[in-house]
Amino acid sequence: MPSSAGPSIDTITEGGRVTQVGEGQEAEESAPVMTFGAPTAGEILAERYELVEHINNDSAGRLVWRGVDVVLRRPVAVVLRYPGGDSATEMLQAAVAASRVIHPNLVGVYDAIDENERAYVVREWVDGRSLRELVVEGPLDPARATAIGNAVASALASVHATGMVHGNVHPGTVMISDDGRVVLADARTDCADSQENDVRAVGGILYFALTGHWPHAEAPLRGATAGHGRAGIVDAVRDASGSIAAPRQVRAGVPAYLDDLTMDLLDGEIAPPTSDVLAAELGRLDVPAEDHFLDQTGTIRFTADPGDEPSPLAAAGGRKVAVGIAGLLAVALVALLVGISVFGRDDESPRTQPVAGPSASAPASGDATSPAARIRPLTIEDVRIIDPGGDRGELRNAERVIDGDEDKGWETATYQNSGKFGNLPGKTGMGVWIDLGEPHSVKSVRAVLSSTGASAELRTGNADFPSTSSGDRQLVAAYADRIGQPFEEHNGTTMTFNGFNPEEKYQYLLFWITELPEKESGDGWKLGVQEITVQGS
Repeated sequence: MPSSAGPSIDTITEGGRVTQVGEGQEAEESAPVMTFGAPTAGEILAERYELVEHINNDSAGRLVWRGVDVVLRRPVAVVLRYPGGDSATEMLQAAVAASRVIHPNLVGVYDAIDENERAYVVREWVDGRSLRELVVEGPLDPARATAIGNAVASALASVHATGMVHGNVHPGTVMISDDGRVVLADARTDCADSQENDVRAVGGILYFALTGHWPHAEAPLRGATAGHGRAGIVDAVRDASGSIAAPRQVRAGVPAYLDDLTMDLLDGEIAPPTSDVLAAELGRLDVPAEDHFLDQTGTIRFTADPGDEPSPLAAAGGRKVAVGIAGLLAVALVALLVGISVFGRDDESPRTQPVAGPSASAPASGDATSPAARIRPLTIEDVRIIDPGGDRGELRNAERVIDGDEDKGWETATYQNSGKFGNLPGKTGMGVWIDLGEPHSVKSVRAVLSSTGASAELRTGNADFPSTSSGDRQLVAAYADRIGQPFEEHNGTTMTFNGFNPEEKYQYLLFWITELPEKESGDGWKLGVQEITVQGS
């Protein structure tokens, strides 16, 4: 049985790039096929990772296997390289770098091991299809294309915040999981070497999603050749001068604003925004149609939200005005407010909750109804999972807690032996941390849970901390103040905390879970947090 005595993911010197190999990446015809010492199904690597099925070889000749982590009982992808040692140093260093960037829209890297005769990287397994496969069935509607572009830009923002470059953004490395999650995989060290090129590649993703055509004839997709049952990519329609046709010229129904944004990103003469600013702008557009950001009359086009200032891009008019993309800089403040994930953070671009109900503005003169009329749903600017005593494997999907859908949420792993997180040393609980953006008076905090029998409390503090094990320990220690009267309306799966001091204001809240309910099947303890909402003024 192979030994894991070689360098682990915590001991390899960090490199300057991220490398993740996705199952959406097919082998090039020229890619070497490795046969020496080839692994076999059923073999267990490092006494932990069982190889189940050989998927393919990537374009660098690395073997991609589907496997199972026999300790945590979860599927994994195992990428092997022969031999290990010095020849695999770059791959392992890049895997270490990737493991430091945790984001819901990036494929997670779990382990990296060098056994000299071979080296391998273990990462998250994604059940789903690449964007390339998805668009074979036809171009996507503008709303879905925008959502995918937003997810990719958000992932790049988290990578760029560490000073790294992805360098391989195209429809073959954008994966859409079976549950709708968009993840970016297979960053490389032999492609584009600038963050600007990463951002421009988002324009290519939008163009491809909207039209089914690839705008970069000079940069064909890796693995797009025939032979693996996947269709090749069609080049964009071009005029006599070689300029590509805009999405609206290829198909009807593309909003003018989205058309302009896409073409600006592809225009080498217009400086692109940074990835975090682009993510903020796409996040502004990535909203349900019923929220009226899309004018539903006639041809779809993006419009300003009633009562809000229009986007600088929309106000700029035509794309040939140089202010087009440059105008995105004016929304940099938006990027800061929505808390795009940076180094050490695992949450995706935060989704704000639509403000409904009574207005928060001051009552009209002579109106005696005051305090009650001001109560409204507060916007949650940022959310993440706090896990000071765990292995950081349960941090994903925090954004589902505030997405307005009670059918989807974040959930813990399954723990054995005890509802107190398995009585693991140092594991006293887990929590959902909430940032309201600025101090507010809070009327109530409502948490919808997946099952009955959980115990939790609400805490508050005055500061944020890094999303690391050490940072989480500091946060829990600093958030010692319990607030709100719990369970006033507790029906088993809904906890409502109220009774707050009206004179106090809160920006940071911590929904701290102290005990998990037993699963109906009786094979462990687990909890899902489906939705958290905050009422206040």
